[in-house]
Formats: sequence, C-alpha cells, structure tokens
Amino acid sequence: MPQFDFESGTDRRGSDSIKWAKYAGRDILPLWVADMDFAAPPVVLDALRRRIEHGVFGYGQPMPSLLAAVREHCADEYGWAIDPDWIVWLPGLVTGLHVASRAVGQAGDAVFTATPVYPPFLSAPPDSGRRLACCPLQLADDRWGWDFAAVAEALRRAQPKLWLLCHPHNPVGRAWNEDELREILRLAEAHDVVVCSDEIHCDLMLEPRRHRPFASLGVEAARRSITLMAPSKTFNIPGLGCAFALIPDARLRRDFRAAMHGIVPHVNVLGLVACESAYRDCRDWRAASADFLRGNRDRVAAAVAAMPGLALAPVEATYLAWIDARELCRAHGIDNPQRFFEHAGVGLSDGTDFGLAGEGGGFVRLNFGCTRATLDTALARMARAISGL
Repeated sequence: MPQFDFESGTDRRGSDSIKWAKYAGRDILPLWVADMDFAAPPVVLDALRRRIEHGVFGYGQPMPSLLAAVREHCADEYGWAIDPDWIVWLPGLVTGLHVASRAVGQAGDAVFTATPVYPPFLSAPPDSGRRLACCPLQLADDRWGWDFAAVAEALRRAQPKLWLLCHPHNPVGRAWNEDELREILRLAEAHDVVVCSDEIHCDLMLEPRRHRPFASLGVEAARRSITLMAPSKTFNIPGLGCAFALIPDARLRRDFRAAMHGIVPHVNVLGLVACESAYRDCRDWRAASADFLRGNRDRVAAAVAAMPGLALAPVEATYLAWIDARELCRAHGIDNPQRFFEHAGVGLSDGTDFGLAGEGGGFVRLNFGCTRATLDTALARMARAISGL
C-alpha cells in the first residue's frame, strides 16, 4: 500500500475553514464540525488540476464514466447492484434530507427519527412543513441501540410517512447490523413508511465488516427507500458539494425530483470530477486513512476511559466520538460540558444540538479526524481540566 501522510495534516488557520475560523485568535483546538484536517487524496487533487487547466466552466452534467464509477463502487464495496436511472444528483446530503421531507407525504404529516442525531434531521421536517416525531436510542451495556417497542409505539402514535435513518449513525458511531436493519424494514412495512437512509459515513467503517445499505435488503426495502450518499466525508471533499440519492422506485423518484424542481441547483463540475476520482482511484488512500482513524479512535477511547466522569461507547464507524459526560456534570455541578472543555482549550460539539431532551447537555461530540499531535494535545487538555476540578 502506498504511504500517505496523515500525521502532519494541513494548517487551516487563517483559511476559509468554518471549523478553524470559529476560534480564530484563541488557543482552542477545534474538534467539532465534521470535516477532517487532511488534504484530499493526491489523485483527486490531480484530477481537479486537470479539470481546471481545461479552463472552461460552463454548465456541466455527470459523464458516463462517473455513473460507472458510482455503480462499480456500490457493487464492489456493498455487493449492491444499482441502476444508473436510480441516481439523482444533489449539491449536498443535507439538501437530500430537506427534499425527502418535502417529497414524501403532505404538509402537516409526521417525519420520524431517533435521537440523538445529526441536527439537520431535526430541522429538515419542520422547515418542510412537517411534524417531527422522535424516539430516543437506548444506551445499554455500553452500547447504543434501538428500543424497537418504543419505536413501534411512536410510529403508531405519529403515523409518519417518512423515517429519517442515520446509517452509520452520527453521532453515536453505530453501524447498524443486519438484524437491526431488518427490524427497521419490518416496522416500515407495518406502518407504510418510506425510509430515507443517510449513508454518508458508510465508507468510514472502523470495524472489519462490510456496510449494508438499507435498500439492499430486498425488493420491499428498495421500493420504500431513498438512500443518500456522498464521497465528501470519506475523502474529505465536503466543500466541493457533490452528493446523490439512490431511489429505485420510479414514482418515489419522480416525487423527489418534483420537490427539487426550481430550487435545487446542479452539482458543480469540480464536485463531479472529484466524486469520480474518489470512487474510482482512491481505494488505497481510503484504506490508509481508515487505519489512521482507527488509531485515533483507540487513542480517544483509552484517554476517555482514564478520565473520571466520562464514558464512551464503542465507535464502529465515522470519525466522531459521542462522549457521555453526565457523571462529570452531576459530580461537579457542570451545566454544559461543551463550555467546560472549551474553557480548557478544546472546541467540541454541544450535545444539546443533537436532540436529547433533558440530558443533551451531558454529552459532547469529538471529531478525531485530525493529526495525532492535535488529538493528543486536546485529550491532554481535557484530562488536565478534569483533574483540576
């Protein structure tokens, strides 16, 4: 495998980075918004340079070679045979959550999701004229999972038309297994719900098993599914704005396109080029980055285990650690652990943004997609802040 440098990273201070600009001029390490501090894969950068040298940036469209790259990626990585007609291109995955919320059902219908969850899952339904219905995930035996009896009751009460599923899950880091996915499918069938599965982190598996797309479970799953994917997280190219929906059902796909009409722009030409190169040419880079992220995950787990008052369930996928600080807060009267660690020089995501009513303030999310030096310094600052209480 070729050698890639993830240790040195790229200095993003003073750049256009949202992540780093938040704390400009302050000695606070930003481990919050979900992008990584590594340069994109070298072959992606080369593909972008060639496209820029072309010099003309008119209106573009996906080339047949890009469609083939997406199909081959899905076949090789997930054993999932997709039809190019299923692909609907999007300028970002969050756009897909909003479009799905508008495309399924009518104004006033409910959209279901499970908390804690990536904040746009909570904002897209009300922004689309829908009611939000939630059920909490369950933390039991040091593992996040589903309380399917509670989910069934929530579906019965709310009668949603759409289920927003996060798979793998942001922020808890679970990669749902086949038994869990089949129970989700059973409930979706029983309550006649369309499942919109956000699978943007599907190529960031940190355990030795294959991602299983929800729609690949069978004909019934495909018929009632919208799968959202993008190369942006895995290959660190979110700023290029390229994502896609895979919608096997023709009527559902037509409704999705109708909800996009006139308001969703085309994907820019550089995003399309980067997407093709990432899926076609970056398997070695992806494997190397996954090894590096596994090491970072293990560093976080070991450090958190040594910090009194903190806990971390195993992270199976993503580069995000959902840290339980409730015991720390109770023991020391801390109202908000995000602010506590920010004062110590570490910028984390606030758990309240992820929809945990009543106890969201007891959690923080840490992005370990950074250099080892940055991560080790941040973890040392967190440990020092706790030891000083």
